Amino acid sequence: MQSQRFYPPAHFSNAAHIKTLSEYTERYQESIQNPDAFWAREAQRLTWIRPWDTVRDVDFHDVRIRWFAGGQLNVAYNCVDRHVQRGLGQRTAIIWEGNEPGQSRKISYQELQSQIEHFAAALRGLGVKKGDRVCIFMQMIPELPVAMLACARLGAVHSVVFGAFSAESLRDRINDSCCKILITQDTGVRGNKQDIPMKAKGDLALRETPSIEKVIVVKRTGATIAMQSGRDIYLHDLLAEAPPSCPAEPMDAEDPLFILYTSGSTGKPKGVLHTTGGYLLHTALTHELVFDYRPEDIYWCTADLGWVTGHSYIIYGPLCNAATTVIYEGVPNYPDFSRFWQIIEKYKVNLFYTAPTALRALMREGDGWPGQCDLSSLRLLGSVGEPIKAPEWLWYHHMIGQGRCPIVDTWWQTETGGILISPLPGATPTKPGSATLPFFGVEPVLLDPSGKELHGEASGLLCLKSAGPGQMRTVYGDHERFKQTYFSQFPGYYFTGDGARRDEDGYYWITGRVDDVLNVSGHRIGTAEVEGAIGMTAGVAEAAVVGFPHDLKGQGIYAFVTPMQGIHGSTDLEKAIKESVRQHIGSHATPDKVQFTHGLPKTRSGKIMRRILRKIAENEPDAIGDISTLADPSVVESLIAERK
Repeated sequence: MQSQRFYPPAHFSNAAHIKTLSEYTERYQESIQNPDAFWAREAQRLTWIRPWDTVRDVDFHDVRIRWFAGGQLNVAYNCVDRHVQRGLGQRTAIIWEGNEPGQSRKISYQELQSQIEHFAAALRGLGVKKGDRVCIFMQMIPELPVAMLACARLGAVHSVVFGAFSAESLRDRINDSCCKILITQDTGVRGNKQDIPMKAKGDLALRETPSIEKVIVVKRTGATIAMQSGRDIYLHDLLAEAPPSCPAEPMDAEDPLFILYTSGSTGKPKGVLHTTGGYLLHTALTHELVFDYRPEDIYWCTADLGWVTGHSYIIYGPLCNAATTVIYEGVPNYPDFSRFWQIIEKYKVNLFYTAPTALRALMREGDGWPGQCDLSSLRLLGSVGEPIKAPEWLWYHHMIGQGRCPIVDTWWQTETGGILISPLPGATPTKPGSATLPFFGVEPVLLDPSGKELHGEASGLLCLKSAGPGQMRTVYGDHERFKQTYFSQFPGYYFTGDGARRDEDGYYWITGRVDDVLNVSGHRIGTAEVEGAIGMTAGVAEAAVVGFPHDLKGQGIYAFVTPMQGIHGSTDLEKAIKESVRQHIGSHATPDKVQFTHGLPKTRSGKIMRRILRKIAENEPDAIGDISTLADPSVVESLIAERK
């Protein structure tokens, strides 16, 4: 299966931005050998208030990453105003599809500019200024991108928190970056859930967030909610008092644009900080070339704006390119399993970007659902979030793309800001399951555990010698953690935390996380976070969490739990454990399996041997390997017996 190749259709290549593999190779070589010239030329696609002094100042030994230093621009201006000024004001910027079929809105670039300016003026009226942090906790409604771009217009740093997170997760993220304002909504709807308590969760979080001065509430459902006098204000009331216009703040290329929290292997989430110029350039360039975007395309990325894919490939990249981008409030299976395909038919979507998790769930329901919809508008398909395996790749190709649409299987991370390894659809022959070749300016390498570079066909630890201008600059408020997490293990390289294989054609195959971070449905979840939440359950003495193969999620969460003395594992205790995880982190981190045990495999120094637990969770007891270093090797036999 892995050697099966799919070549770009001739009609696609002939019209593509990059038409041949040799053209890709030539431009790639220039991007590596002469990066200053390459990126200076590409940066002309942005509108600069002031040109930069130096293109790049990057050193992975000293951990210094700066692009376009001295240059000034504004992201909101680049994403909206300049398109209006060149006569594209009537082009549709955002198509919003609500949770219920029949609920939709189209927002033109002219309307979007007006809404962003008005929202920015309202924020400025509350005292928000350049450099202030603003937390946004919302579902997928049009006011969410408007709020993000209003922050960018003012130079405020937005921190979007995924709408399914718990009050505690929201609190911790607000406190870590000392946010001044919280923007939320009354309640949310998503699939069958008709009363998601967004404002109520915000109120719980705000009991312990001293930095928050004001709460702005969007009326989405009109539900009755508690409003605290002097602190909370409805958006429509705020806008009624605000002037309609607000100038775009000149921002240095290295000024912060946003903070987005990603799970770490320790309990505390990391505030990934992205800056202005390099990030916008990288997302715009990758959006244009990886998706072969052209002005007449309708583009739909199904991600949530609470994750980096939503930031980069629903908002910043597409809008910088004056694209029409679809935002969907609901889920793939509501009201039924044809919803994605109905939306593609309804808006004649050309470019479709989704996650293998969604594809597996939809593939399981059979071909009848997509078969009843007209998918003939599709020109290209994309995949993101985790490696896509051959079965769903082939179904995506044959059933959804009807054999005519190239598939771009994209690998990247929250930390890299945008796509790093991916086919270019007019140029790259694809292999189901492989992310193929690096994007311009990206130098991936495979290292062995000692840090030695592996050449040719090899399997190893995926690191980067260079990653282009979109890479994160630091962990917010903790540059030392940034150095330790990504640069300390292999000095001079950025360590991605992923393992990979490189085949005889130089194609990369991502094999998954090698640290204690799980990838569940494309969401990165720290094992320490989940273990901590389980440990808060009454009756639990200790817990260890590992990933295991899951048909729908790619990776599921398997929890090994030791109850307190005198407490027995039970259905009620399992329910309490799952509820604790939902309360402290969110429903997306709920364990799929809980195995109660009297002990965990530990070394004499007390370290839990997770590689053993992984093999037990994967039901591969014969592959456990050496257990001689364990303080009590008999624990392993008990765990295997309990697993059965």
